[in-house]
Amino acid sequence: MTQTQRALIIFPTYNERDNIKKIVHAVLPLDPRIHVLIVDDNSPDGTGEIADHLAAQEKNVKVLHREKKEGLGRAYIAGFKWAIENQFDFIFEMDADFSHGPEYLKDFLRTIQEYDLVIGSRYISGVNVINWPMSRLLLSYFANVYTRIITGLPLRDATGGFKCFRREVLEAIDLDDVHSTGYSFQIEMSLRAWKKGYRIKEIPIIFVDRIAGQSKMSKKIVREAIWMVWWLRIKSILGKFN
Repeated sequence: MTQTQRALIIFPTYNERDNIKKIVHAVLPLDPRIHVLIVDDNSPDGTGEIADHLAAQEKNVKVLHREKKEGLGRAYIAGFKWAIENQFDFIFEMDADFSHGPEYLKDFLRTIQEYDLVIGSRYISGVNVINWPMSRLLLSYFANVYTRIITGLPLRDATGGFKCFRREVLEAIDLDDVHSTGYSFQIEMSLRAWKKGYRIKEIPIIFVDRIAGQSKMSKKIVREAIWMVWWLRIKSILGKFN
């Protein structure tokens, strides 16, 4: 990353009061060119107020307040549009609960110099997940196998949410046409980038399940991912990606 380039880490939050201050203070010291955008979906636990306090203290922190919880995908789309408008060079997706280790950010920034989308993969070098029950681990692993078979997307971890995009990739995707809201959002964004010919690279990470706060995984999210994969395949075959 050159001296003039800037990276933005987007943290979508809903009830993350126990984590948001810690994660922001963990990522900012890594590089003065790193900025943070907290996209809060009107958390009832006061996360938004904590975020505002952080923004008042740290010049590289901004907050985007949304009226209600509409899913991970909608929060990221709002963050992407803000990042494009403010001309950030590299845009990260990252969880606020420390399941995505800040220590990997330098690896991302080094790799993105040669690629257009970098994905932190839990499955590129074995299975690197800590503290998940076996049922959830198997669900995640085979969801990725299923996705690869149905869509052809050549990724070991298509559902992973630790990612870095070049701004040009997000500018080339019609963000208003992205329909996924849950974890299938990760599949859709990577598939759209791949279909447009962008260079994608997976790098190994160790995923550690959250210690504080509540997981956002639900049966509804799983159901959406199952049918959304087929919708994405059909749309891809018909050449409908914008």
